[in-house]
Amino acid sequence: MKVENNVATTALLDIDKSIDALVKQIELLSYVNPINIEEEKERFFSSKYLKAPIFKYPNINFDKFKLHRKLFTQPIELIEDSEIKNLYEDIIYAYSGLIQCIETIGDGKKFYYNCLHCFGTPTEKDVENAKFILHFDDEDKNASKFQPKYSALESEEFFKQFSKNYEFNYAIKHSDKISAIAMVLNSIKTLVLNSNHTFSDNEIAVLTNHEIGVHMVTTMNGMLHPLKIFSHGFPNNEETQEGLAVFAEYMSNNLTVNRLKELAYRVMAVDSLAKGYSFSRTFRMLHNQYDLDREEAFYITVRAHRGGGFTKDYLYLTGLKKVYDYYQEGKDLSLLLTGKVTLEYAGEIHALIKKGLAVPAKHITDAYAENKNTNRKVDFILRSLK
Repeated sequence: MKVENNVATTALLDIDKSIDALVKQIELLSYVNPINIEEEKERFFSSKYLKAPIFKYPNINFDKFKLHRKLFTQPIELIEDSEIKNLYEDIIYAYSGLIQCIETIGDGKKFYYNCLHCFGTPTEKDVENAKFILHFDDEDKNASKFQPKYSALESEEFFKQFSKNYEFNYAIKHSDKISAIAMVLNSIKTLVLNSNHTFSDNEIAVLTNHEIGVHMVTTMNGMLHPLKIFSHGFPNNEETQEGLAVFAEYMSNNLTVNRLKELAYRVMAVDSLAKGYSFSRTFRMLHNQYDLDREEAFYITVRAHRGGGFTKDYLYLTGLKKVYDYYQEGKDLSLLLTGKVTLEYAGEIHALIKKGLAVPAKHITDAYAENKNTNRKVDFILRSLK
């Protein structure tokens, strides 16, 4: 479909391109992951869980003030279509918020309040949903599929095999400086595997569907549009993106009660931030009250407390419920795979495709072709969430 070449469209494309050049530098996850997690874990454990870790973070390599100024001098009044103009206004405010997050990483409450502005915090309903999940018994953790077997280097092969289903290429790197066991860096089309982790068969199945089947798919689809917004991300796209990724685990029959409980623990950890708990107290809640082994409790606590209080983690569960309900209503999942988009902007995405400013998703998550889930307990939990 050809893009209409008129003054208003030219202005929109120029503004979009300008914002894209500015926000390429602000991948929040590149800055919020501590670079000394393992050393601080040893210190924390040897202090009998009393001395909070003192994390160090990567240096910020952009001029924050200049970036803010350039964002807010975009001439969005030249965009004639009010729906699209409102979208770009939202985009500018959202990216300004992310810059404020990055510039206050490690600055305690300042960072936490900026995160609240960007990501919010769990509601009472979210905490009730998490507690509901935590009432269920785990699967047998001694089952063979949960046993650690593969190094990051060995795991790489599984990702390469899985990716043969898709017509795109990406880089794979290894790092001991990430708090997740795997992650996709959107701006550089790279999958990062945690070199300290030994992966199980279940983790490989989950991560291939989650990281490649959704995060890499939306990265690659996002690059195919006339508008770069699909690539660098709609406002608050994290909830939809993580919801889609966990939903791919469900559709491919890899979502377990163990995994749902992990997402529930993340909600509880972020809720403890809102209650003003310290790092040590959040850790002890997970380790003592919920019987999580200390390694798992530590990493979940790091995810929530890094930077000074990173609230994003509760969105995996809320996003999963929203995407699950969207699917149950018979709506088009491929629309949400068009890039780093947000479910709440589905109407705008439709409109942009109609106007030739966006294209339908080329790469489609394999897992979405057919619901292969056979886990009735998981189905019951997802249906029952409020």
